Amino acid sequence: HVQLVESGGGSVQAGGSLSLSCTASKFIDARVCMGWFRQAPGKEREGVAGIRTVGPIGYADSVKGRFTISQDDARETVWLQMDRLQPDDTAVYYCAAGFVYNDAWFREEDYRYWGQGTQVTVSS
Repeated sequence: HVQLVESGGGSVQAGGSLSLSCTASKFIDARVCMGWFRQAPGKEREGVAGIRTVGPIGYADSVKGRFTISQDDARETVWLQMDRLQPDDTAVYYCAAGFVYNDAWFREEDYRYWGQGTQVTVSS
């Protein structure tokens, strides 16, 4: 069983930056995909970015060029650097881990382990 803990959320004005981190309770298998998801009030949860051992494998169109997913060599920590934040980025952000097939990092049903979420609020 793997526990994931997110941190780094907070409030920021539009145009600002935040960096989220996700720490795993133990080493993440090299075959496992790590992903960031978010859920805004009144909306369904959506994929933000995914990363495998080889590196990032995808971003949501809405965050491309603004967000960067990365990890340490031990795959114990995954980060999400968020730049040029917009009010539409306001959401609870979740870290997840799972055996994702065909690099479909955005399929949340393939993720077995989830963090508790961290709130990100962007004001205009």
